[in-house]
Amino acid sequence: VLFLQIVHILNMTSAKIVSFLLHPEESLHSLQIRIEFETGISTGNQELLLETGICLDPRKPASQCVIDGVRGWDSYMVYLFDKSKTVYDGPFASRSLSDCVNYIVQDSKIQLPIPQLRKVWAEAVHYVIGLKEDYSRLFQGQRAAMLSLLRYNANLIKMKNNMVSASQQLKAKLEFFHQSIRLDLERYSDQMAYGISSEKMLKAWKEMEEKASQCAQAEDIGYLDEQIMALHTEIVELQKSPYARRQGEVMESLEQRAIDLYKQLKTRPPDHAYSDSTDMVKIIVQTVQSQDRVLKELFGHLSKLLGCKQKIIDLLPKIEVALNNIKEADNSVMQMQGKRQREIWHLLKIACTQSSSRSLVSSSLEGTASTPAATWLAQSSSGNVPHPLSSMATPEDGENFIHVIEENLNYLELFSSILQEARQEQNNSMMVS
Repeated sequence: VLFLQIVHILNMTSAKIVSFLLHPEESLHSLQIRIEFETGISTGNQELLLETGICLDPRKPASQCVIDGVRGWDSYMVYLFDKSKTVYDGPFASRSLSDCVNYIVQDSKIQLPIPQLRKVWAEAVHYVIGLKEDYSRLFQGQRAAMLSLLRYNANLIKMKNNMVSASQQLKAKLEFFHQSIRLDLERYSDQMAYGISSEKMLKAWKEMEEKASQCAQAEDIGYLDEQIMALHTEIVELQKSPYARRQGEVMESLEQRAIDLYKQLKTRPPDHAYSDSTDMVKIIVQTVQSQDRVLKELFGHLSKLLGCKQKIIDLLPKIEVALNNIKEADNSVMQMQGKRQREIWHLLKIACTQSSSRSLVSSSLEGTASTPAATWLAQSSSGNVPHPLSSMATPEDGENFIHVIEENLNYLELFSSILQEARQEQNNSMMVS
């Protein structure tokens, strides 16, 4: 018996307690099936919270409901909420009166012997204390719901901060992209007349600019930010609400009055005197009325808490979608930026190749002025060699002439190969574009 584990479940939808004996190594799902049988709340809609607002972990055994060593093993309560409901409006029936207490409530002026009256009033005091404890448990359940809401809110704030940060980064990248592509288009237009041009590449750049403008839609998270801020304001108001604090002072005062009244009766001698129960019945009625009032306020406040929690649950997927859209837009912008930069470098490579080709050709043409052919022509003009029409050329002169022709042929072949390479490079660049 000492090693048995019993879990007490307070059903917040009905304000009733159900208790279960936990089997060794029983899973939480098994316990939830038994809870569904007792309460009618399906396992999918059950939310089991500890006093700290922590939801029970389905991966752990059901024994996580019971914490040993801090308080009595049977003093811990698990609070059951129905996730399909956000409004808890009762009616919540108070605990039933015993026959003896109901007898004096029906007729408070009836005279009873003191010994019998002690027993009846003892049960009446127990009833008043029970009403106060019922409220205390329900208030603790409301507090667990508040702590759970704050945990959800902390997760919402974290995701919101990530979303805002990602949106700001995307906005900065888009601004940089637009400025750089506008500058590139201006510089490209300036050099088209005398430089390199590609209509296909120009069209691709303009399409990139339009696509970047479409990516700017992903950074627009204003509507989500407004909803989150409104929800934060609502949660703060709920925390400041007087209904978020214990409202059982009146019930505690009535409880103390009932105890004092019973103590006064207990000191009276057990003689043959009789007395009525008017004062005790007044305390009972006032306690029941006070409980009805504070429970109405408590469950009204609890419904607002659960409504805010449901709003957070509905917002979280929207924030996930917004984050994914921002990440996709960010990746798209970076890919377009990288593609454009590669195309610019390819244009630069083509321009450098053409410039090098022109330099080689001009240097080749200038080099021919100092070749043996020029020397030979200069010599022939100065008269150092015989005029070709006056006499036949000597063998030595023939050898020099052949040598000059061979040198000029070599330069022509070099020039031809340079032109072929330049054409091939330009064809390759056009194919890539």
